[in-house]
Amino acid sequence: MLKSISKDIKAIFERDPAARNILEIAITYPGFHALLSHRVAHCLHSRLKLRLIARLISHISRLFTGVEIHPGAEIAPGVFIDHGMGVVIGETANVGENVTLYQGVTLGGTGKERGKRHPTLEDGVVVGAGAKVLGNIIIGANSRVGAGSVVVDPVPPNSTVVGVPGHVVRREGERVASVSLDHRDLIDPVEEMLEKLEQRIERLEAQLAQVLDEQ
Repeated sequence: MLKSISKDIKAIFERDPAARNILEIAITYPGFHALLSHRVAHCLHSRLKLRLIARLISHISRLFTGVEIHPGAEIAPGVFIDHGMGVVIGETANVGENVTLYQGVTLGGTGKERGKRHPTLEDGVVVGAGAKVLGNIIIGANSRVGAGSVVVDPVPPNSTVVGVPGHVVRREGERVASVSLDHRDLIDPVEEMLEKLEQRIERLEAQLAQVLDEQ
């Protein structure tokens, strides 16, 4: 557990330019507090089978941090929950190493099915603010989910997903569209499609006008 905590702190230093020292992180970072509480609760839940106590720790942590993590969720070391308010991680979710979750992210289910019903995020995944990743799907390593996206289908490794529902706009290093981690630069595939339809309508109107003029 100490090794995991050490990697969590290192991840904050690497990915948050506002982090100044360990004391500041230990006192003022709710995402770190939520992970620390979760690692204790997960041990009680999965190893010692003290599930009621584990849920109680999870509940108290949610009250203080605004982050809700089910004790059953598997979270690897080096995860960074930035700000954290509104983050929800379901019972059967798996979060790999060096994953970054921004505020308002949900790793949730899609129904009342039992068994594995929450997503798996492989190593290095970044999930933007307010994004929802739902169901027993895999988000491949080093993929990025744009802010506000709703992802219900598996995502290949090294991809970028944006929109509602989520669409892959970059895959395996090949740019399907110009995309960066800056959420202002993420394109909306629905908006792009509407622009194409508008252009086609303009061309058809021009052709119709030409036919009418010839008559």
